[in-house]
Amino acid sequence: MLALGAWMIIWWISEAVPIPVTALLPLVSFPALGVMNMKTAAAPYANPIIFLFLGGFIIALALEKHRLHERIALNLIRITGTSGNGIILGFMISTAFISMWISNTATAMMMLPIALSVIHLLKTKEGIKPHEMPKQERNFAMGLLLMVGYAATLGGLATIIGTPPNVVFAGLLDEFYHQKLDFGKWMIVGVPVAIALLCSTYIIITRILFPNKLDNVKGTDELIKSKLIELGTITREEKRVLVIFALTSFFWIFQQAFNSYVFKKDLLNDTNIAMTGGLLMFVVPSNFKKHVFLLDWKDTVNIQWGILFLFGGGLCLADGLQNAGIIQTVGSWLAGQSTFNTWMILGLILASVLLSEFMSNVALVQIFVPVIFGIADNMDVNPVLLAMPVTLSASIGFMFPIATPPNAIVFSSGYIRMKDMVKAGILLDLASILIILLASITLVKWVYG
Repeated sequence: MLALGAWMIIWWISEAVPIPVTALLPLVSFPALGVMNMKTAAAPYANPIIFLFLGGFIIALALEKHRLHERIALNLIRITGTSGNGIILGFMISTAFISMWISNTATAMMMLPIALSVIHLLKTKEGIKPHEMPKQERNFAMGLLLMVGYAATLGGLATIIGTPPNVVFAGLLDEFYHQKLDFGKWMIVGVPVAIALLCSTYIIITRILFPNKLDNVKGTDELIKSKLIELGTITREEKRVLVIFALTSFFWIFQQAFNSYVFKKDLLNDTNIAMTGGLLMFVVPSNFKKHVFLLDWKDTVNIQWGILFLFGGGLCLADGLQNAGIIQTVGSWLAGQSTFNTWMILGLILASVLLSEFMSNVALVQIFVPVIFGIADNMDVNPVLLAMPVTLSASIGFMFPIATPPNAIVFSSGYIRMKDMVKAGILLDLASILIILLASITLVKWVYG
């Protein structure tokens, strides 16, 4: 089991083969080498958490197909004004909101061309290179693009489905303890944490590191209006997607109230709500006469199927480590070296943030969280109190382009220098560590006990 675990970790960190391919190793190797039989090894690949994320993927696919996410973003940007900082604020809010529900990578990809269009409007000279731009314009360009990348990551912290590490944690908690993370409870912690992180990021970028002092960016209003005109009036398809999306979000948040006071039993859960929303996208017509629906099965070619295999592989690895007694042994040793207090939580958050700068945040959670569970068991501590801070911290990678896909996407624009991203990342990592620590010893304890 140790050899197989090391094999997977090395492939995940080095990406010698695609990450989802590594996740399929347990399905083949565990039965062959006697770690567990095929039925047991295959079960984690059909965990309800995987179907929760699949439902979220399908809903996000409908938002993207009918360009509803783009309409939401453009209208939010229009509201926040056309000053330099107002535009950055608008991009921050719209990017973060959209990334709560759809892939962080897809959000960054969608927002990047809009941001580049605004930067192009700002240029005083055509064809000027990024490093030759006047300081104010250069600071605006860097601040705007960094905010798009960082907000795409931070918005995902607000919901369970917002970013893959959250889903992996939820799946591991269910696998180890048969304890389900409630969507609404997560948001009680996730939304304030995301807002605090976004506000600190906005202040650091616009006030401390890259102040632009631009009162008005000429042409921005026209650009936003032209893009909205291009979208046209809200279509029947968009309205129907919006209704399904709103209903799904509503039941995610208030499922416990319905189970307790309406149904008098646990009828609703995150997974069946997500899959119901996803299925509705295939059965609600966009054009009844032509038998055209909001989504067609061929649209699912754009779903990130590899991520779903990745979750299954991580859960299967965790099962193998637990069945072999490795997690309990490591947890017992680490628990004997320290006591449960604020300093311990700070140490775990620091370790998670530092590791997230150099390795996949999903792989980090899959490898690190089972060990945290072992520590929690040996200390007789609620595992959520230790594992949730680690999971939130795993998404905090701001220093390098390799840390997160949104970082890489905005870095590819050519407007951001490595030293600028590192400078911003150090401050933002420090601010994030303090905010997550504060949330861990207050909100997380209050919500999860």
